[in-house]
Amino acid sequence: MVRKYTRRSSLAMSACALGLFGTATASADEVWPQPGKPIRIVVPLPAGSGSDVAARMLGKLMSDELKGHPVIIENKPGASTFIGAQDVARSAPDGHSLLYTIVITHTQNPHLYAKLPYDPVKDFTPLAQVMKSATVLIASPNAPFGNLKELVAYGKANPDKLNYASYSPGSTSHLNAELLQMRTGIKMLHVPYKGATDASRALVAGDVQIYFDGTASAVGLIKAGKAKGIGAATPTRVSALPDLPTIQEQGVDGINIVGWQGVFGAGKMSPALTEKVSAVLSKVSRSKEMLALIETQGNEASGAGAAEFARIVASDSTKWGEVIKAAGIKLD
Repeated sequence: MVRKYTRRSSLAMSACALGLFGTATASADEVWPQPGKPIRIVVPLPAGSGSDVAARMLGKLMSDELKGHPVIIENKPGASTFIGAQDVARSAPDGHSLLYTIVITHTQNPHLYAKLPYDPVKDFTPLAQVMKSATVLIASPNAPFGNLKELVAYGKANPDKLNYASYSPGSTSHLNAELLQMRTGIKMLHVPYKGATDASRALVAGDVQIYFDGTASAVGLIKAGKAKGIGAATPTRVSALPDLPTIQEQGVDGINIVGWQGVFGAGKMSPALTEKVSAVLSKVSRSKEMLALIETQGNEASGAGAAEFARIVASDSTKWGEVIKAAGIKLD
């Protein structure tokens, strides 16, 4: 039996067992220190991206949970998430400015850049891991290969003729492609783009041959016949693509580090406020509406609270640091 990457039913049962769905609706004034002040969620990624869609759903559910208190989504993309991250890092630690971001901000950028405009530890307070996510290796519709074995054979027979897209230098899409080269011995040309939308568009147009795309986008492109599914960079198969083998199933180990999407506050939030805000975020992350969206995107629900999320961030930073060092990647 194929194990699925999403375990929605088991998570829902666990959440119910913890009483998370049975708690009363909270008032924002009972949690946040400044009554009436809107809560803004900064997304350091373009509008319309899978992460942006998830953040907007989270914001709506938060507003509903907080009896209609305004929750505003602000997209501040660019510079490997620096712009949005720096905004929240400089904000007051009152929980009214939150960062909804992906794994790159706190676990990859610190190893890729000698200097960052923020301290990934001191300037942020981990609040909740909303979901676990990963990438799926896809190929252009006209690529001369349809699975990983054929891709590797093509790469070895045509040295330096294989190219790949990434949605930014140092991103998971870039690092997984570097891992693929290290694990298989093939050589590829890196073609970085400014965002996932541009990278996906280039692949569909045939400007590049392969791309480690986010699950939400990859699932849509594969099902629409606009891309070939090559393999999932996940420990188990993506539930939305049950017939697509993982890269590990196809004989290449080590390309299965799962990413995530989560929420951070500014650094030095008080323990009491951190616990309260984390509880709200964890609850809405496990709501039926959020679970449905996460499953549709091919991701795995989480809802891990502040303490657990902080441990995950630290562990993943160590893992990605080892990958980046082995690949010899520096971006400044």
